[in-house]
Amino acid sequence: MRLGCWQLYLHVLAIVTITMAALEAPLEKTSSILVIGAGTWGTSIAYRLVKRGYTNIKVLDSNTFPSSISAGNDHNKILEEPISPPAADQNDLDYAWNTIETLSSEVWRNDPVYAPRYHPTGFIYAAVSDEAWSKVKAAAEARPDVYSLLEGADAFRQTMPKGVLTGDLTGWRGFIRREGAGWVEARDIMLDVHAEATKDGAATFVCDPQAGRVAELLYENDEVVGAKTADGATHRADFTILAAGAGASTLIDFEKQLRPTAWTLAHVPLTAAEAPTYAELPVLFAVDQGFFLSPPKSAIAAGEPELKICDEHPGYIHLVEDEKKKNEKQPVPIQRDAIPRNSATNMQKLLQATVPQLADRPLLRPRLCWDADTPDRLFLIARHPGNSSAPSRLLVAAGGSGNGFMNAPAVGILVADLLEDQLEERMAKSLRWRPETAVNRDWFDTQGRFGGTGKVVDLSEIPDDDWAKGPIR
Repeated sequence: MRLGCWQLYLHVLAIVTITMAALEAPLEKTSSILVIGAGTWGTSIAYRLVKRGYTNIKVLDSNTFPSSISAGNDHNKILEEPISPPAADQNDLDYAWNTIETLSSEVWRNDPVYAPRYHPTGFIYAAVSDEAWSKVKAAAEARPDVYSLLEGADAFRQTMPKGVLTGDLTGWRGFIRREGAGWVEARDIMLDVHAEATKDGAATFVCDPQAGRVAELLYENDEVVGAKTADGATHRADFTILAAGAGASTLIDFEKQLRPTAWTLAHVPLTAAEAPTYAELPVLFAVDQGFFLSPPKSAIAAGEPELKICDEHPGYIHLVEDEKKKNEKQPVPIQRDAIPRNSATNMQKLLQATVPQLADRPLLRPRLCWDADTPDRLFLIARHPGNSSAPSRLLVAAGGSGNGFMNAPAVGILVADLLEDQLEERMAKSLRWRPETAVNRDWFDTQGRFGGTGKVVDLSEIPDDDWAKGPIR
């Protein structure tokens, strides 16, 4: 039946009214909330929202859970608790970090889901080069109540069971923090948090290459109202939270606030007899060499104990032509089941210097581990500015900057606070959408990191024959 002009007007008006009402609907426990990204942060956000009583949460991701490309899908990660609590007289950056780390450590120590996965075994903070040592020394000497100087190679060796640090440790200098730091079982806590978030049906995870892959955001009246996935399905929501890690900048323009940056890791096999000796080691982290971490309990129980090893460097990026901006390039993540050969060589050198008894073993499952750096390396947790006068219903959580996993519990809390308009004013200011910090951004800025060549390296410039696949010998 054809509609007259007046009927057509009323019909359109009704649609617009319904749409505007949806956009202006207040936040309720039953509000539909769409989380884009089921990685470290997306999972933590879903968990926190469920803990606060929200019952209609959907999480989308293009990979089966836990995602093979998530930085959190890993044996373990370093955890450092805050040295100082937040205080009013601190500068904004210190206040923000102390708040974030305090929120996180309270969860890691006290939440019954998180606490069993935290191993507060200690943290060795070290360096070899003079430039890197000056940074380490200044930070440690500022807090003699927290860090103790390790004087010589024997002092390093005594931090671990006999027979572990047998290398000559030539040129190594460092400090040890015996309390309030260690490592966490990364992949296992992601599985635990996912199970807790989904057990009563309040959160649903759609993790699939088609049904979970977000192709684009949905817009109505200049406001985000959900997302469209690769299978053509639309997922409408009252609120959308973009927490897609290094891939977030493929969905919206972050105005250069995010730089997808990759680091490199591999695994060193241990025997069942060796596993107890290596099971509860302090983290050995040299800011210009790299680090290794103990095997998680699940790997030991499965009869597959391994040390995770990472070489340290300012990071890898992957630059491509920006389709929207002529004569400009933008960094985007790529995935390869391999690492640059130079990184593999540096891992082997690290083993030789510290645990030479393991240096001739193959490096298993080498891969790139992606994160996203903000210009100041502080998280970006904010409502997207949008194009309308109303508060945006698109929330952004991005920019882990190498500190994302250990602080994932805080991210969940801060995003929930932001959603509820309860985020502390000073934190909101520090974590805001801040493109002014990225004007004329240099993609090759080392951002205070050391190691490797001392430079950020573009992966697109590495020839195929300079990549190493596992097992690497």
